[in-house]
Amino acid sequence: MKNGMKNKLQPTGRSPRPTGEIVGRVFELVEPHCLYEGLELVHVEFQGEPGGKTLRLYIDKPNGVTLDDCAQLSRALGDLLDVNFDDIGPYRLEVTSPGPNRPVSKKQDFERFKGHPIKLKTIRPQDGRRNFSGVLMGISDENVKLSLGDQMVLIPFDSILKANLKGQNGEV
Repeated sequence: MKNGMKNKLQPTGRSPRPTGEIVGRVFELVEPHCLYEGLELVHVEFQGEPGGKTLRLYIDKPNGVTLDDCAQLSRALGDLLDVNFDDIGPYRLEVTSPGPNRPVSKKQDFERFKGHPIKLKTIRPQDGRRNFSGVLMGISDENVKLSLGDQMVLIPFDSILKANLKGQNGEV
């Protein structure tokens, strides 16, 4: 599972770029419970997959999460989510570690992981492209700074569709 976080767990509000109303609502409902349990709610996804809809919660904690952490949170949240989201139809709940390709979605994470390799995709093309891969140089004035070798690129935070740290094998 994921190794060490460096900062204290604090409420962050809803995910800054929810992929939909459901993701935002889940984040608001689940994050306080995670914080109470000493966990960070890293990211929430709700998407259709070949086996049906999946609600995926990525969690972390200072010394990394264990399979028991994931199972315990899944059991604790199952009924709560079912009651509050009975209007979305059947779905599978997955609680997982962010792993080496950790999603990066909160502004503070773009600063926290400065110096790490990252891959991101923008909502619309910037300078003729939507996919970027480089070294994260932080965030300032609502722009994520990315080093692409000898070039520095500023990408507006609000235009980022998806961002992940690149794992040790270079894949995302």
